[in-house]
Parts: sequence; structure tokens; C-alpha cells
Amino acid sequence: MKNFRTVSGHIDLIKMTEQSNTTNFHFSLFTFHFGSGSGLSSLGFTLVEILIAIFIFSIIITTIFSSFNAILSGTGSISEELTTCDMAKNCLNRIITDLKSIHAYCPEDTSLNPDGLLGAYRIVGENTEVGSREFSKLRFTSLAHINLEHDMRYGIAEIIYYVQETDKDNYVIRRADSLYPYKFFKKKDSDPLLCERVKSLEFKYYGYDGNEYDFWDSQSDEFRHSTPRAISIELEVGDEPNSIFLEAMVTIPVYREKTS
Repeated sequence: MKNFRTVSGHIDLIKMTEQSNTTNFHFSLFTFHFGSGSGLSSLGFTLVEILIAIFIFSIIITTIFSSFNAILSGTGSISEELTTCDMAKNCLNRIITDLKSIHAYCPEDTSLNPDGLLGAYRIVGENTEVGSREFSKLRFTSLAHINLEHDMRYGIAEIIYYVQETDKDNYVIRRADSLYPYKFFKKKDSDPLLCERVKSLEFKYYGYDGNEYDFWDSQSDEFRHSTPRAISIELEVGDEPNSIFLEAMVTIPVYREKTS
């Protein structure tokens, strides 16, 4: 049998079950609240609680997306730095390879007229202004000619390393390579681009007198046909504060001493 009774503000349901052949009774009490006041909180959330939950959720989502964007930006920056570093290393290796294959004109060699060709095999290193900065420029002859534009000829090439400004304060290193007869040098966009985002390029020359020079001209009165004993290369690429600095020293395999 079931009994119901009302007690101010709530209803108690008492369920009594009689088991067969026994006088044992089991009671279950269920309480249903109704009315106003604090009793409503057991049925759900208030409007203020929902707004607070939405506000906290929005803060969490904003933080997560900000962190995600920071990770993506960092990944892109790291990838760009790695690409720049690889390009700078390849550029430095190319310069080293060319210098190790350098060809030096000997005063006794009359196969070419040094005056008519402005010193065809001369080594010239100078500092030039490019845009708002100053960079080193190096000209020499080498056996490390690279065939381009379907030109299958081989020989002693005139190689010039120079810096060119492409955009405002954006500099690149190019390599000019031409076979004899050597023409008057002129910068060309078709010259192979070896390195981008260049901050500085500096060559230093070490003579057999033990001195260090910022320039060199083997045909000048100061150097009198001589070649440097070694050439150092200093290359800086990238953007501050994470710029990359590379340097190398190349001993010239052939040399000429000063003539009297």
C-alpha cells in the first residue's frame, strides 16, 4: 500500500512494500522540493552563473588560440632561419671552392697581354657602397667555371662576387662567371643569386709580408703583381638579434711574389 503526506513546502513519498509471507517492510523516502528561494539552485544554474562560465570559457579559448598562433609563428620563423643558414653555408662553400681553384697570371706568361686586358688574371678586392651600406667585392680568375645557359665550354673564368640591393635594405650576394675574352663588368639580375638577407660581406687579404689588408689589386704599384697568401671571408645574414655569422680562411694554392 502507499501513503502520501504533505509537509510544508515539500512532498514526502513513502513507499511501503510487503513481502509475501513476511512482516518485514522496506521504506523508501523520496523528497521533491517546490516553491521559491534556495530550492531552485538544485534544479540548474542561474543566469549569473551561466554568464560567468561563458566568460571563463572565452578566456581559456583565447589563451589556447594565442598559444597556438605563437607556436605557428615560431615554427615559421625557425624554418626561415634554417633556410637562411643553409643558403649562407652554401654560399661560403662556393667561394671557398672558387678560391681553391684560383688562377694567377705570371709576369713571364706572355700568352695574354696584361695591359690590353687590364690584367686578365689580376686579383682585385675592394669595398663598394651598395645602397646605404658598404660591402666587399672580389674579382679573380679561377678554373672552377660553371657552365650556364647551355654553354659547354671550359676554361679560365673571371669570377666576381658582389652584393646587390634588391629592395630597401634588402641585400643579396651574386656570382658573375664568364670565360675569356673577359668583358667590362656590369651587374646583371641574371647572375646566380647565392645568398639573401645579407647584413655584411667582408674579405680580408693577408700578404707574404705578414700584413692584413682590406683591399688588394695585384696590378697596382703597391702590390706589383703579387697575390695574397690567404683570404678570409666574413659573412653575416639574417635579422637582428638572431643574425647568423660565418667566417672562413682560405690559403691560396698558387701565389706570386712582388716583382722588383
